[in-house]
Amino acid sequence: MSALRPLPRWADIALLPVLNLVLAFIVSGIVLLLIGQNPFVALWAIVTGAFGNGYNIGYTLYYTTNFIFTGLAVALAAHGGLFNIGANGQAYVAGLGVILAATALDTTHWLIVAPVALLAAALFGGAWAFIPGYLQAKRGSHVVITTIMFNFIASALMIYMLNRVLKPANVSGPESRMIAEAGRMPKLGQFFEPFNYTPVNLSIVIALLALVAVYVLIWHTRFGYALRTMGQNPTAARYAGISNSKMIIITMTLSGALAGMVAFNEVLGVQNRLVLDFVADAGFVGIAVALMGRNHPLGIALAALLFGALYQGGNELQYVISGLDRTVVVIIQALVILFTGAMEGLFRPALQRSFLLISPESRAEAAARSTVSSES
Repeated sequence: MSALRPLPRWADIALLPVLNLVLAFIVSGIVLLLIGQNPFVALWAIVTGAFGNGYNIGYTLYYTTNFIFTGLAVALAAHGGLFNIGANGQAYVAGLGVILAATALDTTHWLIVAPVALLAAALFGGAWAFIPGYLQAKRGSHVVITTIMFNFIASALMIYMLNRVLKPANVSGPESRMIAEAGRMPKLGQFFEPFNYTPVNLSIVIALLALVAVYVLIWHTRFGYALRTMGQNPTAARYAGISNSKMIIITMTLSGALAGMVAFNEVLGVQNRLVLDFVADAGFVGIAVALMGRNHPLGIALAALLFGALYQGGNELQYVISGLDRTVVVIIQALVILFTGAMEGLFRPALQRSFLLISPESRAEAAARSTVSSES
């Protein structure tokens, strides 16, 4: 038989993730059966919990916004052959930039505060990712190790800042003072009544624009061409005159800036102050989102929506069905991540064989063999 060929682009981006997702839900259903729950009832509870009304949809879109930012951050680095596992820390430190910008412009209208805070989030998040990028490019330190370590450093730094520097005298908890009401990012509920009392805000518009911007950057610019060349073959990129060290530093900085947009959403649009652990591990979910979305902005948008629905629907599930607690929800989410991320190639060989059998070349080869056998 002929050698296996790569899958068509549409099958790699859409069909393969759908098959993995179906398998994840089947295994999740078996787990629910083993603990005495009806998997169809649970699945319907997740769907209605995520999309059943405007309130639930608002929360789903809120989670989706964060996952788009972190998914894009991971994907951009991945196209350059880099594994940015530090989006959590980059988003965390970016929160410092957002709160400093917002409180410095106290009582200023949000139309002025938002652009400044956006730039501050990108600057602080990018700067935090610049250091691991520089260390890999100039010192050979592996970016996976350094970004993991920088997550812990960011956590310790923010604990210090919130307890010793930013905490107002009249506040007991580790948090900054509130952003003035005039400077807060408007909620979508102010414009669309079904989203009332939900945290989704105008940051989702920034997320959608980021999807388009990353697509253009990667596939329609010279930088994107150099990035993909380096990711596929660093040696060839070097011989083509591309500075790999420069590309690594720039790519990691841009990746960190994208991760920093989580802080823009959370600090300016949701919490309206800087609090501990506002990132809530969105950086790690972004890894699964990027893997499931095949590092393509369209796939990332769909994967982010899926994980947003799982988070919101999972939160509702434990209240709808008695006997299910948060642990079961985490198991379902973990299975989705397992099959769509770590085991994403499970169905790939079978799909490749299937497409090979139905390809015109294979049919022509089979017809030729049939003709030869009949003549003999």
